[in-house]
Amino acid sequence: MRTSPRTWFVTGASRGLGRAFTLAALERGDRVVAASRTVTPNDFGDRYGDRLLTLSLDVTDREAVFAAVDTAVKHFGHLDIVVNNAGTLSMGMVEEFTEAEARAQFEVNLFGAMWVCQAVLPHLRERGAGHILQVSSIAALGGFPSTGMYSASKFALEGMSEALAMEAAGFGVKVTMVQPGGYWTDLYTSATMTTPAEPYGPLRAELEKQWAEGSIDSEPRLAAEAVLKLVDSENPPLRLLLGNMVYDLAFNVCRQRMETWESWEEVSRAAEHAVPAPGLPE
Repeated sequence: MRTSPRTWFVTGASRGLGRAFTLAALERGDRVVAASRTVTPNDFGDRYGDRLLTLSLDVTDREAVFAAVDTAVKHFGHLDIVVNNAGTLSMGMVEEFTEAEARAQFEVNLFGAMWVCQAVLPHLRERGAGHILQVSSIAALGGFPSTGMYSASKFALEGMSEALAMEAAGFGVKVTMVQPGGYWTDLYTSATMTTPAEPYGPLRAELEKQWAEGSIDSEPRLAAEAVLKLVDSENPPLRLLLGNMVYDLAFNVCRQRMETWESWEEVSRAAEHAVPAPGLPE
């Protein structure tokens, strides 16, 4: 059983899931460094006293990230749980994205998380312990019309995180990718949009019709409760699905891929026949 408070570092802490994670950790008696571009101490009231440290932080600024982590470690002495929650959503068809719009999506969702990982790893490695949570998305299970760049950024985050998990394991540091389904946050209301291209009008109209039917999402509090169980586990998973819809979708996507791979097995296997490297003696 845990006998002492743990210290969290949460990005994107001022709203949505990040705020829910922060409040859940504080309510159980832990200490939290709440980092966000817009966060202030008033966002959480005055009941948590010196267990809460708020830091203004833009995760796309690598130097600022390292400085914030150093400040957090100096303030609380160490970090136990790091939650890479900061993220943005840019919507539009792949063809519609400008270079600047595409790069901006990756700056936060991939590189922002990468800078945080690079900044905290020396501290976690020195202690021989720690847990990094990468808040991914249902979009990492597959690409969907109008969320291609968002999916791409989350696919990239997961690819990096799989490697990171293996690299950090030898130092006692754990990594988990959290894949949430639908929660009532402002992710969609704060999303940026590409300039619509006329050929995609019919597809966009169909998507808008589907969205008009409404979404039944969940309270962020439920995701926070799941994350508390995750960080309390002695053997946390590499990935954790949050929600019925994302759970079912994950299995359906995997089944479809396996069925396709199996149907093309003959072609796949015929594409390999090992031979000695060219130029080497027989």
